[in-house]
Amino acid sequence: MGILTLTQALALAASQELDLVEVSPTAVPPVCRIMDYGKFKYQQSKKLAEAKKKQVQVQLKEVKLRPKTDEHDLQFKINHILRFLEEGNKAKVTLVFRGREITHMEFGKKSLDKIVEAVKDVAVIEVLPKMEGRSMFMIVAPKAKK
Repeated sequence: MGILTLTQALALAASQELDLVEVSPTAVPPVCRIMDYGKFKYQQSKKLAEAKKKQVQVQLKEVKLRPKTDEHDLQFKINHILRFLEEGNKAKVTLVFRGREITHMEFGKKSLDKIVEAVKDVAVIEVLPKMEGRSMFMIVAPKAKK
């Protein structure tokens, strides 16, 4: 359209029953566009919704153990961790010490080592086992797919 005064641009937009929208206010002179602003906002919201729909959110799932957890129960927990990793989620393995169990941390470390050994081909250890208060935890993430 070229350079128009504000009143001319508003009159032109009103004659076409559209809105005058400022596109680049920092330019000299400011750049405006004649469009249906309601339709434009609707299309923008649809694009955002479509982008959000395709987005994958990784959740952090938690599995709790005790140092005296039996072999079969530990295997059961490992199966849960493997399922979480298959779904694309991270798994936080928490080993809780109660009472005097804290004096024998090596039992807990052995349990976490068994878990690491079981999931090493499908997962990476994101956070190595470390103590935090009366619990030891580690975070396991799925390996990147090719």
